[in-house]
Amino acid sequence: MTPTRLHQGVRTASPSTARAINDRLALGLLQREGPLTAGQLKQLTGLSRPTVADLVERLQGARLITVVGETGAERRGPNAKLYGIVADRAHLAGIDVRPDSITVCVADLLGHTLAEASLPIDAESATAPDGRRGERPAVAAAVELVERTAALAGTTPLHTIGLGAPGLLDPVTGALDGVGWLSRWHTALVAAVRERFGARLLLENEANLAAVAEQRLGTARDRDTFVLLWLGGGTGAAVVLDGALRRGTSGGAGEIGFLPVPGTGALPTAAACDGGLHSLVGAAALGALARRHGLAAETDDVQSAERVLRAAVTAVAEDAGGPAARFLDAYADGVAIGVAAVSAVLDPGCVVIGGEIGHAGGDELARRVGERVARMSPVRTEVRAGTVGGAAVLRGAVLMARDAAQEELFAPEG
Repeated sequence: MTPTRLHQGVRTASPSTARAINDRLALGLLQREGPLTAGQLKQLTGLSRPTVADLVERLQGARLITVVGETGAERRGPNAKLYGIVADRAHLAGIDVRPDSITVCVADLLGHTLAEASLPIDAESATAPDGRRGERPAVAAAVELVERTAALAGTTPLHTIGLGAPGLLDPVTGALDGVGWLSRWHTALVAAVRERFGARLLLENEANLAAVAEQRLGTARDRDTFVLLWLGGGTGAAVVLDGALRRGTSGGAGEIGFLPVPGTGALPTAAACDGGLHSLVGAAALGALARRHGLAAETDDVQSAERVLRAAVTAVAEDAGGPAARFLDAYADGVAIGVAAVSAVLDPGCVVIGGEIGHAGGDELARRVGERVARMSPVRTEVRAGTVGGAAVLRGAVLMARDAAQEELFAPEG
């Protein structure tokens, strides 16, 4: 729909509806394009000069836009005022909660980062950095981190908070359900954040938020339909169809770690994904595979898996036929089984490999997986490495919070 057609359609609407449409159109342009003059708004919207003047006055009165500068110094005559969205109209927070850490980013209404901080949490005992043990100290330390980060960003209260964590998001209740693997302090943190800040709190699965970030900021910007395969502490997928996240009836769409696959010697259960795809591509499986190929993998945690994979990618650049290459080939075999299954069912056209392990493998892993999928499946599927990196969940959380805050603040009054 072009601006001119939208303007023509407004003529048949009521005055209040027309104003609401025009305001949202102008705010959307200011968000995407940055500061604009009234003349530029007139040109881009197709609205009349008086209509633009009215909406500018109306949006200024609502503290949604303000004069941010002038243009036209290079020509004769009066300078034109530049209008921009009031970025500090609301502060937002994105929270990335992992089994052993929490990262917080506070941003303005346009999504610009104002402050960011991280805090390690002992995954086994939920011990806070000061040595206090138990769930409550860990939650208190995490909430304090959010408070400190918000204070660094300014005095504006948090308007909306986006929180990403492992687990299923129940489409009915909006609650995270870990099906037995979600850390207790995660669920306690959600309740504590709600109680402490009073802001709107949005919860989402970590893989889904990573997909949001990759579509808006990363490698999937040209795709309306794709799947993000999450290789990290857990194994999962985010499904984006026609530009929208698809969670399934119970929130379980993308729980590909439970996918029964050959080569595991067992079957997954409702409570554990051992025997599923996770047993082929998870951190423990990667560590065992590395040791079989003579590579150093002291532990089977995610951090060790990242180090091994990065070292292998570096080694392959120097020796394309050595043990590192054979290890990458063997790991790509397992990942390709998951990608081929996704392609056969959904035909997304594109699979993005993300998560901590996927990010460590980068283009080298994605290329190997793509080659194998092309041999395994008649469904044409491009395999790409994620480009947002380790901050994908946090960036997705901020984007989710920003969209929700703008939707509320940009809505017409009444």
